[in-house]
Amino acid sequence: MTIRSAHTPDLPAIMTVLEAAKGIMRASGNTGQWVNGYPSREVIEADISSGHGFVVTECQRIVGYFAYIPSPEPTYSYIEGGSWLEDTLPYHVVHRIGSLPEVHGVFRDIMDWCFAHDRNIRVDTHRDNHIMQHCIERYGFTYCGIIYLADGAPRLAYQKLL
Repeated sequence: MTIRSAHTPDLPAIMTVLEAAKGIMRASGNTGQWVNGYPSREVIEADISSGHGFVVTECQRIVGYFAYIPSPEPTYSYIEGGSWLEDTLPYHVVHRIGSLPEVHGVFRDIMDWCFAHDRNIRVDTHRDNHIMQHCIERYGFTYCGIIYLADGAPRLAYQKLL
């Protein structure tokens, strides 16, 4: 698999990947994450225009998507029930990770790429997203506490430092 910057012509394939990811979430009992049209085409367009949207390709087919965003992440300024492993260095946040259900190893490839670009990564996920929690923990992230999205929704927050 390869990772490259996402471009506007990739939008239909990216939206297909994200819809498939929603299907995986729903099938595993996660009905509260990525609802009400999120992530919308406009959110992905904003990722792309800011240079933060990336696609994972296999044989030139888009099989995954993620946003890789430099700090600071406003919703990470307050963390409840814990603390960040390190809170003075710059970091990157990985958001909107999604892949096609038949393709395996996408999360690992994404994180390998991210850590090749920054040694300090943070990520968060919904309490009911057990698949993502498993991937995050298996990759060696440490649970740090709960952050709250702009709309007040809680998310489990993780950090890994190399």
